[in-house]
Amino acid sequence: MSYQVLARKWRPRKFAELVGQEHVVRALTNALDTGRMHHAYLFTGTRGVGKTTIARIFAKSLNCERGESADPCGECAVCTAVDAGRFVDLLEIDAASNTGVDDVREVIENAQYAPARGRFKVYLVDEVHMLSKPAFNALLKTLEEPPPHVKFLLATTDPQKLPVTVLSRCLKFNLKRLLPEQISGQMRHILGAENIAYEDAAIVELARAADGSLRDGLSLLDQAIAYGGGSLQVDDVRAMLGSVARGQVLGVLEALAAGDGDQLMAECARIASFSPDFGGVLDDLASVLHRIQLIQLVPGYRPEGDAGDDQALASLAERVGAEDVQLYYQIATGGRRDLSLAPDARTGFEMALLRMLAFRPADGGDGSRAERPAASASARTPAAAPTRAAPPAPAAVERPAARTAEPAPVRTEPAPVAPPAPTRAAPVLDANGLPHWDSMIEQAGLRGPLGQLAQNAALREREGQTLVLALQPIHMHLAVEPMVSQMEERISQAMGERIRLRFVGDHSSGVETPAARAATARSAAQSAAEQSIEEDPLVQSLRREFGARVLPQSVKPFEP
Repeated sequence: MSYQVLARKWRPRKFAELVGQEHVVRALTNALDTGRMHHAYLFTGTRGVGKTTIARIFAKSLNCERGESADPCGECAVCTAVDAGRFVDLLEIDAASNTGVDDVREVIENAQYAPARGRFKVYLVDEVHMLSKPAFNALLKTLEEPPPHVKFLLATTDPQKLPVTVLSRCLKFNLKRLLPEQISGQMRHILGAENIAYEDAAIVELARAADGSLRDGLSLLDQAIAYGGGSLQVDDVRAMLGSVARGQVLGVLEALAAGDGDQLMAECARIASFSPDFGGVLDDLASVLHRIQLIQLVPGYRPEGDAGDDQALASLAERVGAEDVQLYYQIATGGRRDLSLAPDARTGFEMALLRMLAFRPADGGDGSRAERPAASASARTPAAAPTRAAPPAPAAVERPAARTAEPAPVRTEPAPVAPPAPTRAAPVLDANGLPHWDSMIEQAGLRGPLGQLAQNAALREREGQTLVLALQPIHMHLAVEPMVSQMEERISQAMGERIRLRFVGDHSSGVETPAARAATARSAAQSAAEQSIEEDPLVQSLRREFGARVLPQSVKPFEP
């Protein structure tokens, strides 16, 4: 007998065997027991969480020879035929490869005929969102008023692509992603039944790599058993997945907490020696930082893991500031996202860690300020870099200015954030005491998309530290984040004080904006140029003698 993969061999055949979808099982069980069954069901969720499995069990429950029940016998001819995939009244349609309207018309025509063997003819349409618009339209009438012997079971990973007319005709069940604990529990059950030896840490690694999909987890389990020669060892699993031990990640955080650049690079080299998935390592780093933050901010939280890890996490939680944990977490997740932009994965990984080191504050975990180690500082600040005297980097890191400035005397309380210093001359004011908007655009250096937003706005009034700007409705789409925040930052620097911007709609046709004034000026200059050409003696002479004419689109105003 040929080998059957674990995902197929251990596919649930009864509702009681399903893992993690109790809310769906309860609703379907009650419907079957009371006979209150809808004619169309929609099952949504990510891959490998049980959508088609639930649909097949439901089909068995409807047609079991021992009667409609939420607990089909699994032994009669109908149940065994459904399990084997050869029950004639269960029609499985792959919408990904049968998207056309002709395929749907065939379904509709066959739906009128009574079932051949069972009580109901069940149509299971997988990845239903892949149907074309004409196919959906052809299906709608039958979906709304099907024959009494027909049930539709629709499954999709992308319900947003379904027309609302289809959604409104179905009972919708959203299947949840499975938790790592649920996946690991099922794996232990399967391995025990298969008499396969395993290390518990290996199961934890596989369950986390499954990413919420039990089917993916069982496929990885099959692969790991083959890789390990019939057993499951954590070192083999990590080598297969390209993951690293948690101790390696903790070593990175220890180097960051000490501000030791040499040690950090040594940890990077040690991790790289395993040829890991660097994106997965950054994920592991973010996960550890999450646990450290829980220890710091949630009283009574106790991490789950071995005692050595618990003690190391508690020690890091005492030595690394809570806000720095947040910073490191943002850099880790951002670095994970940007790995594809790096020259290679290792470079992107190392730069993410060096970014954490570069923005590490010069203070300990208790908030007191201390000098950085000389070696670490020299590693991050080249001696021959004259541009180091430039203003600090932009505040994307969201750290108070006092934390990134030169070392200062010890403070018992955080210093308030000072408003940005003016970088240009004082703004020009109009007769009403408001900043002259055209001059402000120039002073703030608003160009590109920011300039487009500013040029189409008109300064209406000032309310304290807030400038109220009017926009016509056609331009309101420009006033979105992060453009508004960037404009506030530029204008605050130009005015030498913290400025906020508030955009309001103006439906009048005469909004005096820099763009409108520029358009008026261009139109006047074009008219003047055209009139000048018309009045030119040479042009008039050419017209009289040769019948020449001036092409209006060829006339351009002179620009000095």
